This record gives sequence, structure tokens and C-alpha cells, in this order.
Amino acid sequence: MSDAAPERVAVIDVGTNTVLLTVAERHGATFRPVVERAEITRLGRGVDRTGSLDPAAIADTVSVIARYAAEARSLGAVRIAAVATSAARDARNGAAFFEASMAAAGLAPEIIPGGEEARLVHLSAWGDFGAPGRRLAVLDVGGGSSEVTWGAGPVPEGRRSFQMGAVRLTERATPGDPPSPADLRRMREGAREAIAEVAAIRASGALDGARLVAVAGTVTTLAAVAQELPEYDALRVHGSTLRRDDLEALLERLSSLTTAARARLPGMEPKRADVIVAGAILVAAAMELGGFDALTVSDRGVRWGLLHDRFGAGVHEVMAGFPR
Repeated sequence: MSDAAPERVAVIDVGTNTVLLTVAERHGATFRPVVERAEITRLGRGVDRTGSLDPAAIADTVSVIARYAAEARSLGAVRIAAVATSAARDARNGAAFFEASMAAAGLAPEIIPGGEEARLVHLSAWGDFGAPGRRLAVLDVGGGSSEVTWGAGPVPEGRRSFQMGAVRLTERATPGDPPSPADLRRMREGAREAIAEVAAIRASGALDGARLVAVAGTVTTLAAVAQELPEYDALRVHGSTLRRDDLEALLERLSSLTTAARARLPGMEPKRADVIVAGAILVAAAMELGGFDALTVSDRGVRWGLLHDRFGAGVHEVMAGFPR
């Protein structure tokens, strides 16, 4: 690659449910994606109950990381940043996962705490949807945890991480298939209890006038199903709007179906069908407690914040797109 060619870099985000890859070229103050991948391996399956990563889940996840790393290098990525979030944070045998990843892929993801995960997500959302003088609130419902941030710039004024996500809530509630009314009540109560602090954040005035942006696979899947997309289309999902009343109607529909029937819906990622009801309940609870009637869907998240933070100029990189 000549000196004049754009530098290519890559980021890998290892979550409780999904492993994501972005290979991007840097063009001035922006990054242009070359390849984006997402694969559900459910690294965090059973962690809430056992406290340990399942050996099969480790093997599945390491296989994907190795494939992603090889692809990134073949595309000319000269630097790769990899992070791991909720499941790896919680597991007592995380060292086994990191050792296996290093052996297979030549890299071991860095564990980041919930607050750092929230900061990176906020940075990413601000780069796409922030504006001078406008407050932003960002919601990230993952598999094992959920994060909320708020502020009027790329650095959040406040951030909270809650140990509750779509996989964790599903495993705790053990709902029927389809879930019964009692199952749904139990999941709603569990969700509201886990993120109850959002109501206090709202009461403090921190969310006044804020635009809510939601990221990660739960909300992008909900948006794709709401639009009945025959196949996932990031251009139609990213920046789309999901209203709370439409979300509740969609939740009612999803919860009336078996997992197998949900998996066949247009827009549904089949491997997410068993946890999407819990994920939707968490999104709905956050919107209610935060006082939001609608949200903007982001197809980006930790990995795009990581791009700017590790390979750009961080906050200054994101701010470069706004008038002084």
C-alpha cells in the first residue's frame, strides 16, 4: 500500500450475544467502512447462572474472532483493536477465553468496564446524531448489560451501566414459548427494577430536551422487523425512528409467537428470536422511565466509538464535523 493510500484499521467488539467487526479506512476526520460483520455466538450464555463462560461458547466466539482478524489483515488493516464487554467482565474463567483468543487470532480482547462501554457508545452516537446546542441521550441494550448516557457533546455528562440485558433477562425469567402473561409481567418487573435509576436521572432534569438514540442488535432488529425488511439493510435501519406506541404493539405481536415463528419474521435475525422479547421489554422500560415517546435507531455502537477513540483523535475527531 502506498504512502498516499488511506490507512485501514479494524475494531472487534465481543459482546454477551454478538461479535462485531468493522474494517475502515480513515479519510481526514472520518472513517469509511470497508467491511462490517456481525455474528451471534452468545459468549455469555449461562454466565448469569454459573458465573463462568461455557467452553462451547468460548470455542464458538474464538473461532469468529480468528476469522475476523484474518479477514481484517487480508484487507490491509495495519492495526486491530478488540474489546470485550459484559460476559467477559462477569466470568470467573475469562482468562481461558483470552488465552484461546490469543492462540487462535493473535490478539486478546481488552475487557472494558460498563462506564467505558457507555462512553464509547455515546461518542459513536454523537458523531452521527449530535448537534451543537442539542442534548443527546443514548441507550445501549446488550445481551448482558445495558448502558445509558446523556449530555450536550461527544463526552457524556453522565453515564450508567446496568447489569441487565436481553440474554440475562431471558435466562432469569425462563419464560414459556410463547411467554405467558405472567412471564411478561415478571420480565417487565425485572427490567424496571434493574434500570429503575433511569427515572431518577429523568427527575434530575438531565434528560430534558434530549433526543434518544438507541444502539445495538436488539433495537436494530426491532427496527428491521417493524419495517418488515426481507433482509437486513443498514441504510434503512440506521437513522430510522421507532415510536414507543409502535414498539409496544410490536412487543405484543412478538410475545404472542413461538420462538420458531418469530425467527421466520421478515427482518428477524433467527439467532436473536429467543431473546428479542426481553430486549424489547428493556427498551420499552427505558423509554417509559426516561420519558421518551420515540427513539432514533443507530446501526453503530461501541466499535465506531472505538474507531474514533483509538485510531482517530477521539473527541476532537468527532467534533471536527461540526461548525465552530
